[in-house]
Amino acid sequence: MSQFWLYFQLGLEHVLDWQAYDHILFLVVLVASYTFISWKKVLWLVTLFTLGHTMALFLSVYEIVKVDVDYVEFLIPLTILVTAIFDIATAGKKLRNTNFSLLYFTTIFFGLIHGLGFSSYFKMIATGTDNKFWPLVEFALGIELAQVIVVLVVMILAFIFQNVINVSKRDWVLVTSSIVIGIIIPILQETYKAL
Repeated sequence: MSQFWLYFQLGLEHVLDWQAYDHILFLVVLVASYTFISWKKVLWLVTLFTLGHTMALFLSVYEIVKVDVDYVEFLIPLTILVTAIFDIATAGKKLRNTNFSLLYFTTIFFGLIHGLGFSSYFKMIATGTDNKFWPLVEFALGIELAQVIVVLVVMILAFIFQNVINVSKRDWVLVTSSIVIGIIIPILQETYKAL
């Protein structure tokens, strides 16, 4: 297997790993309130999250930033909780269309936090590699494709529930975000105890 496919596949597996589902949960609440009509905005959000994630890996791998893993492990579920609460607070409102710059900035920032959570693992697998730049880029491409897959599944489910089963968009967002909150609160409590 070539180096490109190795790191690309690691990026795919990082997002699609069901045992490390925090990434998937974040993507679910990030796009829960969007439909296929808003595909450009969704793609921007996903790409900005990847950009933040990749910047964090660069900063960590090149030892520009060093962080305490326990704090990052606490912040990751916190970002998911904040995003889910935002979804619930804005469900059925037009607020999302008016403040995209803040949403884009927050998405990049949350991507940084999630990337720092994976940085120690990436440093370990990239040990012995002289040039870490290309493995990071290849890994980021794998992450981007995996995120697009997850988002596509979420949006297909949203389409089915809203257009076939006739669940209102507001109810879809409320139920989806509430389920994610129910999953993430115990994780948040566990990571808080580890601080």
